[in-house]
Amino acid sequence: MKPPPRSLGSQPPEGAVSGFGRPGVTDASDTLVFEGLVAPLDRENVDTDAIIPKQFLKSTQRTGYGDHLFDAWRFMDVGEPGKPLAQRTPNAGFVLNQPRYRQASILLARNNFGCGSSREHAPWAMLQYGLRAVIAPGFGDIFRNNALKNGLLAIVLPEPVVDGLFGEVQRTAGFTLQVDLPEQTVRTPAGTAYTFEFDAFRKRCLMQGIDEVSLALAAADEIRAWERRTMLQRPWSRLPRQGE
Repeated sequence: MKPPPRSLGSQPPEGAVSGFGRPGVTDASDTLVFEGLVAPLDRENVDTDAIIPKQFLKSTQRTGYGDHLFDAWRFMDVGEPGKPLAQRTPNAGFVLNQPRYRQASILLARNNFGCGSSREHAPWAMLQYGLRAVIAPGFGDIFRNNALKNGLLAIVLPEPVVDGLFGEVQRTAGFTLQVDLPEQTVRTPAGTAYTFEFDAFRKRCLMQGIDEVSLALAAADEIRAWERRTMLQRPWSRLPRQGE
């Protein structure tokens, strides 16, 4: 049975938003191998202000951004924080508003996706909407780094491969892809597998469900031992504490 179409309120699929102790970060088990419906966003140079417009960055919280993903494209009116979604006019022509793509968890994009400013809210919005991976020929460097830190897979495939996938998505309703992080492959329903490169450190973090802070805490004993040795060897390097 097909799941019901996602509402414009964009409640993510069960299991899409949790883990790692940071809002919008997927669990490692969800990130390793999964199959998802693909939505095609046929635009180059999609910048982070298009992904999550600047007026929604005023919040001091790290949640609530999924409702405003691609806000200026998903809606005909101008969105503002606190404006009820029920009072807004959806753009029926935008890909994520089309019923066949409402449950998409993989976004197929064009080159230089995520260019522009370095806002971490962009991957938060995508994850909180329910997207788990974005596939493109290339990404803005800062966006890709932010995405991987937050558990959103930003996968680079060659442009001819991406072109072919766009054609398959448009020809085939309900087109899905399987993403396999351990094997670093993207597989079509016909069984064609495309390999992708992936940073070894980021892969380790995603597969183990850890981040830089977790790694530092795991080495806490070694860090303290180093500090003690340093104080003995170079006592002059110790900065005075407040009040001393």
